[in-house]
Amino acid sequence: MIVATTVMAGLGLLAGLGLGLAARFFAVEVDPRQEKILDVLPGANCGGCGYAGCNDFAAAVARGEAAPDGCPVGGAETAVAVARIMGLVVEEKERRVALVLCQGTREVAPSKFRYNGMASCASAALLAGGDKLCRWGCLGLADCQVACAFQAIEITEGGIARVIPERCTACGKCVAACPKDLIKLVPESAPIHVLCSSRDKGPVARKACQVACIGCKKCEKFVGDESMKVEDWLALVDYDHPPRDPAVAGECPTGAIVELHLDAKKPVH
Repeated sequence: MIVATTVMAGLGLLAGLGLGLAARFFAVEVDPRQEKILDVLPGANCGGCGYAGCNDFAAAVARGEAAPDGCPVGGAETAVAVARIMGLVVEEKERRVALVLCQGTREVAPSKFRYNGMASCASAALLAGGDKLCRWGCLGLADCQVACAFQAIEITEGGIARVIPERCTACGKCVAACPKDLIKLVPESAPIHVLCSSRDKGPVARKACQVACIGCKKCEKFVGDESMKVEDWLALVDYDHPPRDPAVAGECPTGAIVELHLDAKKPVH
């Protein structure tokens, strides 16, 4: 019994020494800046930076492979903190907010058939583009809501997705999840938006949705510059230089153009 115990203890000691030596021999040296960067990150592990999680992003920044302002959740404050650790200076960027470019509720956008399949926009879109007569519209089956880790998206009573600006971190997961490409990240200070994505000709678009853009160009003529233009029967906002005059919304005959305050400090109309 004593011999067996001694042998087992010796084997355990040898195994421990072997593991210790192996750990020391195969150890990967971690850049101390990586730990410091990780400490200032929000820890959401959402993947909005393009990496698997905060630790991978911190490692990429420490290696010089990722920019200090690559974390959309942390925003400007985190970018400054990460840059300081790396001995760099970053230019503060305006906060961006996700926006669903569709107002096609069930009341204004009729259906062409009754969908009875899997509750997924991606699945529904495979069947003739979805149940809506407007082939461009929001299907309201919550793929974007499921993808959002911050509970920043709700499905309204009218059956379309809506972003809650004060909760949005601009991680971009909802943008990727939407099979209709209806969600965009826009500057929070931009006051004028075209909440439509239809590129059908005017009469077709209006038949499919009462609040669709019909490409009449009244908005384009009203602003008189490149801040708004109509392409393929759809009015587009130049978010690098967005229009500021709220009166342009009144020029739209269908109500596709709206004034919205996406700043978290301001109420959303």
